[in-house]
Amino acid sequence: MNSKTDKLKGVANEAIGKAKRLVGAAIGDDGLRAKGVAQEFTGAAQKAGGEIKDLIKETVDKS
Repeated sequence: MNSKTDKLKGVANEAIGKAKRLVGAAIGDDGLRAKGVAQEFTGAAQKAGGEIKDLIKETVDKS
């Protein structure tokens, strides 16, 4: 995947995870809430991976 794809997927996972977390909290479903938290972290990691790819590309391009 390229950096833009990683970032977009990361944003999507964060949003879906947040929704799951909030719905789980609202209805008292700890399992859904935990899945939401995990998906939010997955999204954050994907976004970070995209940022790292951008930094590497910028560094290589400058060389």
